[in-house]
Amino acid sequence: MTSSPQVIVFGYHEVGYRCLEWLLSRGVSVPVVFTHEDDARERIWFRSVAGLARDAGVPVLTPSSLKDPAIVARISEWRPDVLYSFYYRNMIPREILAIPRYGAFNMHGSLLPRYRGRVPINWAIIHGERETGATLHHMVARADAGDIVDQEACPIGPDDTAYDVFLKVTEAAVTVLARSHDAIIAGRAPRRPQDESRATTFGGRGPEDGRIDWDRDAVSVFNFVRALTEPYPGAFSALRGARFRVWWGRPVVLAPGDRKPAGCVVSVEPLIVATRDGGFRVDRLEWAEPDAPGRRDFIIGERVG
Repeated sequence: MTSSPQVIVFGYHEVGYRCLEWLLSRGVSVPVVFTHEDDARERIWFRSVAGLARDAGVPVLTPSSLKDPAIVARISEWRPDVLYSFYYRNMIPREILAIPRYGAFNMHGSLLPRYRGRVPINWAIIHGERETGATLHHMVARADAGDIVDQEACPIGPDDTAYDVFLKVTEAAVTVLARSHDAIIAGRAPRRPQDESRATTFGGRGPEDGRIDWDRDAVSVFNFVRALTEPYPGAFSALRGARFRVWWGRPVVLAPGDRKPAGCVVSVEPLIVATRDGGFRVDRLEWAEPDAPGRRDFIIGERVG
């Protein structure tokens, strides 16, 4: 009797949860799950891969590094047929990628080769894209550069936030996995080389990368705000050194007599800040400190930044 294919999962975040959930629901043999300890500095709005695995009786490992030879040896002992990476945040060394019989595969939140790298959904919205998706690809030493197995596109609506798009991409990821898994565990995973001439790569983003550039056009400011709004850390600006977060707003057209230099307050009620080509109405803001100025403390003509 042939034993079931062994599938080792490296996963985190909602994509990791949903893809692992799909594998377990199909009775796939998962001998171990590698994931991350949650970061206390990060808002955890997604479900726990570790919790899902433990509830299913699957051992969970959360090593801080995968470069330890003991980790490589343990993975070899499981003799995996396939390795999946679903939003696992660390690079997996080539020594581990070489272990599974039928290869290692990563689920990425963009339509590769565009938006390789970190937080691809946020970057796509910042750049005003109207479409993104999920890509399952063969893993190689270079991040997000391996041959494509399958892709599923999803739209980015004009008012979609990064959270909205993330939910769409998560469902696209499950669709791709369901469509590809049987071929992968049979050693027949498709291969379509990525077009390097179309590749774009972007780095990670931290809270300090959220400062609004009012010198940009109003639509770009809007894209920036919706890419970073809750549950992400938020886009921010400052008044007299006091920082405030802009959780939502809208581009507005200004009459010629109302135009001011970019970054200057045009109106207080409603709060409108000038951009390069017009204005941006701040509908919802939050001050970073409890003793910060209030909304009415803005002065028409005063610059924020």
